[in-house]
Amino acid sequence: MIGVFRWIILLAAGVLAAIPACAAAENTADLQLTVDPERVSQVNDGVFEGWGTSLCWWANRVGYSDTLAQLAAEAFCDPEKGLGLNILRYNIGGGDDPTHDHITRTDSMMPGFWKNPAEDAGGQLTWEYDWSQDASQRNVLEKCLAVYGDGMLVEGFSNSPPYFMTNSGCSSGAKMAFQNNLREDAYDDFARYLADVADHFDKEWGIRFQSLSPMNEPNTSYWGAFSNKQEGCHFDPGERQSRILTALAAQLAEKGLTDIQISGTDETSIDTQALSLSQLSEEALAVISRVDTHTYGGSGREFLRNQTLNRGKNLWMSEVDGGDTLGRNAGEMGAGLWLAQRIADDLNGLTPSAWILWQVIDSHICREGYLGRRDTGMVNTAGGYWGTAVADHDRQELILTMKYYVLGQFTRYIRPGSRLIEMKGPAVAALDGAGTRLTVVAVNQEETEKTACLDVAAFGNVFPAGSPVRIIRTSGSIASGEHWAELPEQALEEGGLTVSLAPHSVTTFLIEGQK
Repeated sequence: MIGVFRWIILLAAGVLAAIPACAAAENTADLQLTVDPERVSQVNDGVFEGWGTSLCWWANRVGYSDTLAQLAAEAFCDPEKGLGLNILRYNIGGGDDPTHDHITRTDSMMPGFWKNPAEDAGGQLTWEYDWSQDASQRNVLEKCLAVYGDGMLVEGFSNSPPYFMTNSGCSSGAKMAFQNNLREDAYDDFARYLADVADHFDKEWGIRFQSLSPMNEPNTSYWGAFSNKQEGCHFDPGERQSRILTALAAQLAEKGLTDIQISGTDETSIDTQALSLSQLSEEALAVISRVDTHTYGGSGREFLRNQTLNRGKNLWMSEVDGGDTLGRNAGEMGAGLWLAQRIADDLNGLTPSAWILWQVIDSHICREGYLGRRDTGMVNTAGGYWGTAVADHDRQELILTMKYYVLGQFTRYIRPGSRLIEMKGPAVAALDGAGTRLTVVAVNQEETEKTACLDVAAFGNVFPAGSPVRIIRTSGSIASGEHWAELPEQALEEGGLTVSLAPHSVTTFLIEGQK
């Protein structure tokens, strides 16, 4: 054994390399969080495009109010004061038969842009356009674009074709929910409808869709006629899904919109997405640029990622949320801890180039309700709930939750242009575009304090000892907790740093390296 004095002399002389902090014998950290640049994401050539949310359906509900729309734009899209979301999924409503009255939610009755639909003697569908429809969702979209500035990505997506293009005559689905609901003779019509909307948004309102997704959770039996919930449409995997994708490509090309990417197929489950992708025709695979998947179910994240990479496609996690919690006695942090763990699972398993929450607002407070229906009211913040905020229409304000602040621990600090680094354990890591700032977000769902060793030795001299480490944390409750709280800065040790993770907390570490 080398004596302490001799070890110091050899170290000073450069004979021995310094022992990295996380490899030291006295390291007794509860969590070993090793960040290895060799595990950088390969999706989209490693470039992370950002974070987002669907505008469906909350924007349809709040957009009547300029006050609420502006508050939402600032809370969710402002990069400095809010979450800094830079991806918005705009729902192109199909629009139901105006004689129907079966949807009971106050936010999910989506209007379509058509008017005066008809069918000629030969069975050809015709319709005109009413571009005054959907003013509420568009109001929120425009305010979000203004708040964020350049670089916002907008994806148009559809839950259902207009009712008059369906077999059931209802935009909520088929009479038998497992059956296709787009009429066999209406694929080109539906594709033209989507392309017309994209064209109008671009030419009249200056909003260019980055991408279009013509289906939502198509290979399911969720979508039945006269549902009380929402629009939806089943498409069998294989020929039916391929057919709408190629029809959309043809219609976009006809309008000179070939730079709008086509994505698909937005299945509800990771494993269902992998199956649907495998059954697309070669023609359909050729026209899609990106695979969009939801992660409500399934487990084959790495399989889907590899399947996507092997086909030369980009990959987004385009929708998920849930009303679950994590953490024993976690209180208001329970919902946030669940969300943080889901983000970690998705980013480390799929390494997608974008991660998109379903709805940032899922609940509304309003004495009068809306369109003759009652709003759900305030959520139980000590339990599980969907969304990150509640819109109070009576007071014209947003009620933010701990789930909102937990989401911000990721979105505010891992920015577009970063490179995701696959991690093991309850953490997410990303390197900024310049390669000189490392962000690590660590989750502690336990009710006791944990120590974690951030091991960055694999980066060598990029992050030398003494590099500043900024620390931001969210924990506790809305009334008395930490909300993106700045903790005292620390200095990186040789190759890493042992840090404390508070009970029921999400902590972001920003390590500034050599310029």
